[in-house]
Amino acid sequence: MYLRNFFISILLFGGLVAAQPLRIDLEYYLPQDVSYDPSIPTPEEVLGFQVGEWHVSHDKLVQYMNVLATVSDRISIDTIGYTYERRPQLHLMITSPANHNRLEDIRQEHIKLSDPQSSEGLDISNMPVVINMGYSVHGNEPSGSNASLLVAYYLAAAQGDEIEDILEHTVVILDPSINPDGFNRFAHWANSHRGIQVINSSPANREHNEAWPRGRTNHYWFDLNRDWLPAQHPESHARLARFHAWKPNFLTDHHEMGSNNTFFFQPGIPSRNNPLTPEKVYDLTKAVAAYHAEYLDEIGSLYYSQESFDDYYYGKGSTYPDVNGSVGILFEQASSRGHVRDTDNGKLTFPFTIRNQFVTSLSTLQGCYELREEFLSHQRDFFLTATQEAKQDLQKGYIFSVGKDLRRGQAFVEMLLRHQIWIAPATSSLVVNGARYAEGESYVVPLEQPQYRLIKAIFETPTTFTDSLFYDVSAWTLPLAFGLPYDRLNASQLSRVKGAVSAYLTDAPAALGRVIGGKSDYAYAFEWHGYYAPRALNRIFEAGLRAKIARKEFTGGTTDHHFTMGTILVPLQNQVLDAEEILTLMETIAEEDGIDVHALPTGYTAGVNLGSPSIVALEAPKVLMIVGDTRGGYASGYEAGEVWHLLDYRYHMDLTMVDIGDANQIDWDQYNVLVLVDGSYGALNGQEVRDWVSKGGVVVATKGALSWLDSQGLANLNFRNAGRDTSLHDLTYADLSNVRGAQVIGGAICEVEIDLSHPLGYGYTQSEIPVFRNSTRYLEPEDNAFAMPANYTDTPLLSGYISDENLNALAGSGAIHVSRQGRGRVIAMVDNPNFRAFWWGTNKLFMNSIFFGQTI
Repeated sequence: MYLRNFFISILLFGGLVAAQPLRIDLEYYLPQDVSYDPSIPTPEEVLGFQVGEWHVSHDKLVQYMNVLATVSDRISIDTIGYTYERRPQLHLMITSPANHNRLEDIRQEHIKLSDPQSSEGLDISNMPVVINMGYSVHGNEPSGSNASLLVAYYLAAAQGDEIEDILEHTVVILDPSINPDGFNRFAHWANSHRGIQVINSSPANREHNEAWPRGRTNHYWFDLNRDWLPAQHPESHARLARFHAWKPNFLTDHHEMGSNNTFFFQPGIPSRNNPLTPEKVYDLTKAVAAYHAEYLDEIGSLYYSQESFDDYYYGKGSTYPDVNGSVGILFEQASSRGHVRDTDNGKLTFPFTIRNQFVTSLSTLQGCYELREEFLSHQRDFFLTATQEAKQDLQKGYIFSVGKDLRRGQAFVEMLLRHQIWIAPATSSLVVNGARYAEGESYVVPLEQPQYRLIKAIFETPTTFTDSLFYDVSAWTLPLAFGLPYDRLNASQLSRVKGAVSAYLTDAPAALGRVIGGKSDYAYAFEWHGYYAPRALNRIFEAGLRAKIARKEFTGGTTDHHFTMGTILVPLQNQVLDAEEILTLMETIAEEDGIDVHALPTGYTAGVNLGSPSIVALEAPKVLMIVGDTRGGYASGYEAGEVWHLLDYRYHMDLTMVDIGDANQIDWDQYNVLVLVDGSYGALNGQEVRDWVSKGGVVVATKGALSWLDSQGLANLNFRNAGRDTSLHDLTYADLSNVRGAQVIGGAICEVEIDLSHPLGYGYTQSEIPVFRNSTRYLEPEDNAFAMPANYTDTPLLSGYISDENLNALAGSGAIHVSRQGRGRVIAMVDNPNFRAFWWGTNKLFMNSIFFGQTI
């Protein structure tokens, strides 16, 4: 067998004392039954230190990979994209020199496996298997990316007939750092706190307790391992483009977990598999698992499988491949958190964690090589059977409408196209199940196409499950997340629709607005339906212009347009810009924000006139968000990052973020909106916030922050308790974790009814809107309907899992509570409207709170 007889160093799991600096030989990691090309530089020769002695920074990682690509004829390197912080995303293509000479031909032949029209006649006997090795999507789980140095070196330098044969029959796509920004953030932390002469292993040591927001996430504090399906970030865009360009047969996803654990590899818990995933995926997962076990046995590492984690949510790196004809594998290594850490299993060293990741990379290579034809056959069969299942499915497709918000629809279409889903625009208006789908606003997605299973995963709304425990969300139905009306199509409906659709799209249509009526010397107006209306309004404020909002409907303009409540009015009278400059700004809004702007030649409009008291002045929001953690308080890094990304990246708005420990020293009068995301705010001075609100400030709070509002008298909230299952007498202690886990709402989609005449409802056209819920906090409904403009419906569950007890508590409960404090307002949202940047449909609730809270 290949890759055997590892050199067993004295540096074992507990073999390093904390008082000594790390001393590691390369032989600790590498197989010693092969020779290594001396012309290939080792990592130490380039970096200046041995792998594991320090945490490699991203720039050093990039440096070494580029050196290898320069000196090795087995390696080429591509920059596939850039992060928010402009760090390069690298992919190393590793295969035999002969394969490199025909790499594009190999790729073109390989992707035919995913085309049922081309795959049946393919000869796979000599076709290379394609393996995508991905490391450290969580930046503070660094053993993976540090191991990638060794994997790249080994594949470049190892010599012998067997490695050459493996490379002749394998194409390795090596992604050394899936999350460069977070990885570099953590490397800086760990290295900055490592002793030079004495390495402290105490879990209490600062080195092992990274500061908020920590390196797990990307620049905006998002977990990129939840973004494979929503694909909202540049790192994911680049990664998906390369994934679908190659359609790898196997993808590894190298992670870390709690320090007192050992090592995990999939399969996960069988009852938590996604039913859309073919059983063959798990058969192949088990087959390769035998190689991981054998290789870890060789070096004496403890491990386990099938007891943790799951393969349900398709937004994770180890699960997305499973619904795309590939096999994804999760590795979880106990984390040293720094360089050495005391654990239940002894002293856990950083080199030990790296070696396990390296060894399982080699076991993956060996397993895929030996099972090559099985993986290639599986990919071909996956897409062939997808087409067959689609023919048998009574449901034949989906139709959805983007309505008046073309930019939100454009974003949804772009997301579908990233996953290579066929989609066609409707060229005439259609009525399906009583709903009208207008020409120019509607699209059709047929199910009879290679991505049949993925389309089902995106559009379906499951509410019954084999298992009631989920590692991540139980629902992600994307048209609901984007707030788009859609319908399923049966055979007769699809047949009628087919005559009214054009060719499949290759790019999402541009959604450009217009300035209707040309230059105005009186006023301009635009409605609030468009997703980027907040960005447009912010542009107006940034230009120093005054803006007003219509709290009643009116009709006017050159086309007698009917303007809904929430329309933004920009009068030309007494502005700091002249008429030509304001026209230029309106043209920018129309083009860049995708909004129709109407020129109003007169204020004598139907309904109400433009000088009506119901059209009130708006104040530019000056937003403060409390972040960080300290003794007595914290803010969720994920949810704070979602707000930061939304305001900064999408809406180009200024946002001041202040650490909770510093919040009591700021000048509150500089701000008029305070954002409190999910968290605990005991360290915040409640009296100071109350005084600020009473002078006109607006608080926008979500989830856990509601408890602090209530405790400080900023909102009088009446919380509702979920009932408990009393039938526990027949259970044993072993059932405890499952019973508790079944009451967790990991993530479900529910329905809320909102008052469209309320400022928080401006811009919505349907009163029933889907919202995301992942907490068990409930509000009793208010007798005063004006204080609670949004409530859950009586049958709220749309998609996902919620226990009966929680569902009963949720039905009819309050979703948003608004209260007055002097001249200010406090807006309390039970749920997070900005979840993971893909809940485009409820971002408007949050932005309405920021821009219009003052008008309530």
